Amino acid sequence: MAQTIILIGPMGAGKTTVGERLAERLNLKRVELDEIRWGYYEEIGYSNEVAKAKHEAGGMAAIIAYWKPFEAHSVARVVEDYHDCVIDLGGGHTVYEDEALLEQVKRALEPYPNVVLLLPSADVDETIRVLEGRIPAEVPAENRDWYRQLNEHFIRHRSNGELAKITIYTEGKTVDETCDEIMGKLK
Repeated sequence: MAQTIILIGPMGAGKTTVGERLAERLNLKRVELDEIRWGYYEEIGYSNEVAKAKHEAGGMAAIIAYWKPFEAHSVARVVEDYHDCVIDLGGGHTVYEDEALLEQVKRALEPYPNVVLLLPSADVDETIRVLEGRIPAEVPAENRDWYRQLNEHFIRHRSNGELAKITIYTEGKTVDETCDEIMGKLK
């Protein structure tokens, strides 16, 4: 577990970029939960048909709510399955309104001393501003406001702060400088 580094934070915070470089520098495997989550979701009954029906009935908010139990399960499973690696949990996998799901994720991450929260700034408004500028170009114009609002929720919500054991502020730093800071704080 001591060699496992878990990166958390909102969308666009740099988890993928920093995770790739950190894994390379430490000669560790990199695991991106967003890439492997569907198998874990299916373990507890995820259904594309149900997801589609939820989306049609209630939009993105409904599908995100449907995903939450599956996200919590996938966090617990990825840390069971992968050790001595850098794990990027993805923006939505660490923010929970449901206290039981948040507690499930806390229990799963509790043994890991290197849960690293990446944020551009300690100032919430500055973090929101910086990450608005990082909305991926492939996000369609009609979804950009929704994306921004969701990410602002991820930034303001208490979950990431409660899960993190190390917080790194990245604005104005290169990827290598960020990795150096992380490596200097690893337990």
